Amino acid sequence: MAPETHLLLSWIIAAKTTDNPRDCQLVTLAGILPDVDGLGLLVDFATEGLGLKQTHLYGEYHHYLLHGALGGILIAALLTSFARHRWRVALLALLVFHLHLLCDFVGSRGPSPADFWPIYYWGPFTQNPMWIWKGQLRLDGWFNRYFSASLFLWSLWLAVSLGHSVLGVFSRRADRVFVGVLRKWHDELAKRIQRQA
Repeated sequence: MAPETHLLLSWIIAAKTTDNPRDCQLVTLAGILPDVDGLGLLVDFATEGLGLKQTHLYGEYHHYLLHGALGGILIAALLTSFARHRWRVALLALLVFHLHLLCDFVGSRGPSPADFWPIYYWGPFTQNPMWIWKGQLRLDGWFNRYFSASLFLWSLWLAVSLGHSVLGVFSRRADRVFVGVLRKWHDELAKRIQRQA
């Protein structure tokens, strides 16, 4: 699935299961950090754009370096070291990490019916076993779009009720402003509905 879908899903789980902003941020990051192994795409674009020797880092390493057991252990250990409630964050980090893998396994196919993204759970040590599902949904398909839109709406609703949003993973100041605007809109909408009732 797309990185923004992983972000929203991980944040929703973190927001519902943690009791402080730092741990919420750490659990959310555990759900998106596996995609760091896809940053080779930037190098691939840069080498092509600059007319240098073509690289294929994205194709070779995405879903291979951090989308397995080693990636899960490294990510969970790193994030847990910054946590307030370490055992809770460790378990939740491993949960959202594996949820990331499951979502990629189910919904990361490319545009071609033969363009599957396998999961190498023991990578980068070996390519076996390679987990692949022939029913993998298209990354840009209708299901992924509706699922992402549903998560986005759910995250907005949670932001109003909890007082913090997914934006807080990156900036607490921007998050306060954003949640303030959402709550203002929510209150105005509630007043309009009461007047019409």
